[in-house]
Amino acid sequence: MLRRSLLGGLAALGFAGRARAQQATTVFAAASLTDALRALGQEWQARGNPSPRFSFAASSALARQIEQGAPADLFMSADEPWMDYLQQRNLIVNASRVSPIGNALVLVAPADAARPVALARGTNLVALLGPQGRIATGDPAHVPVGRYAQAALQWLGQWQALAPRLARADNVRAALLLVERGEAPFGIVYATDALASAGVRVVGTFPGESHAPITYPFALTRRAERDPQARALLAFLAGPEAQPTWERLGFALAR
Repeated sequence: MLRRSLLGGLAALGFAGRARAQQATTVFAAASLTDALRALGQEWQARGNPSPRFSFAASSALARQIEQGAPADLFMSADEPWMDYLQQRNLIVNASRVSPIGNALVLVAPADAARPVALARGTNLVALLGPQGRIATGDPAHVPVGRYAQAALQWLGQWQALAPRLARADNVRAALLLVERGEAPFGIVYATDALASAGVRVVGTFPGESHAPITYPFALTRRAERDPQARALLAFLAGPEAQPTWERLGFALAR
């Protein structure tokens, strides 16, 4: 009786391990990674793996959800500080952390009203906005693209004048949508988001020295520390097999 119980328990544990290995990996990822990760998820599935489950939102919102116990296996942030936030709370596997891709910060306008803007110190964006216009971007209080935008506007010497004129969105895709709809004459977004939209045009690119480098850290969460499927997916997304897709969709590869 005892032997049968022990064998039954071991079999149950083995079944649970195999079931976990076959479960879809849950990925919490910055909104700006939406198109690339959907494409890479299809590539991963085509290799015979379970299709990943993606949750896209602002990095800040996702990090806080993980902190509160949300069942994420991978976290992919649009900036280093929100990955630091989880690392400081021992919620990621530190040794798995890698930053394989980057991005650029651009000024966009509706496609039917796009005129080039030279972005340099002293550029008067306030005058370009007119009396009622606003600039759409992520909320600098917690959204990475908004933080980069604030730094770039400070570098231009325009932050004090433009801070009250921001349309503060919950994530970069929401900011992009405001420009696509013509609800804001300009937006500050990532180059990859602008590339993915037929409704906007890039009218200027912020100089690299105007803001911190835009890098995307990826890491396993503690929940997935011993999950071979999650580790394999992270290796794929951060490795050479995924690089053509990242580049095709406008991301810069870490050198």
